[in-house]
Order: sequence, then C-alpha cells, then structure tokens
Amino acid sequence: MSKLAVIYWSGTGNTQAMAEAVAEGAKEAGADVTLLPVSETNAAAAAAYGKLALGCPSMGDEVLEESEFEPFFQELESELSGKSVSLFGSYGWGDGQWMRDWASRTDSDGANLCGEPLIVNEAPSADDLAQCRALGAELANA
Repeated sequence: MSKLAVIYWSGTGNTQAMAEAVAEGAKEAGADVTLLPVSETNAAAAAAYGKLALGCPSMGDEVLEESEFEPFFQELESELSGKSVSLFGSYGWGDGQWMRDWASRTDSDGANLCGEPLIVNEAPSADDLAQCRALGAELANA
C-alpha cells in the first residue's frame, strides 16, 4: 500500500473540498492517505511520504498563497526529485497561470507530475469533485 499525503491551503473552503475529494479517491484506490492543511505539517514531514497531492488556490496576481503555502513549498522543493506529485487548486480570476508556473517549478524540481494539474473556477461542482477523486486514484496507482 502506498503512503500518500494530501496537503492543502484553503481560504474559502473550495480547495479544501477538492483536497477531501482527492484523498477520498486515493483511499478508494487503496492508498494509505493522510489529509493535512499546510498549517499542520512542514516540509520535512511531507518529504517522508512517497507520494504527494498538493493543493493551493490562486492568490493575488496568480501566485501561491504567500504566508503559509509558498514558504512550505519552497522548503519542500529540494525533496521532490523522483516523487510522484499531483497539483490542484481553485481560482476566481485569471486563466490558471499560477498553476502553469507551479507545475513548471515542480517539474524542474525533478518530481514526476501525476495527471494534469487540476484547476476549478470558484466552488467545485459534482463533476469537478469527481475529477478530484480520479486524480487521487491516479496518484495512488502511480
């Protein structure tokens, strides 16, 4: 059984709902899943997992949340080489540039991106949550 962490930051609850669905999909696929808000973990603890699903909404000028998530991710980047990683998050404006930038950083860090990074405009619909569960299952089986 693979050990997988779903780590997220959510300001409105949209990315949290996505994280819960990703975790559900991974569990249904047989993974041993830990679901954590970024405030309850650190980069060293996250690096101990073989697989990571990371969730953060777009903030400000299409960037990762700057007070908690960005510092966490910066510390984690040196530990991503060879890990299977999935990315997800919600947004309310823009065109998803924050996710393209984040995926590029993650790829440059040597991670194995699993599935297409998943972005949802505003609150996730039932179809969006189904895509989140599918992303979790894909990561569990990677």
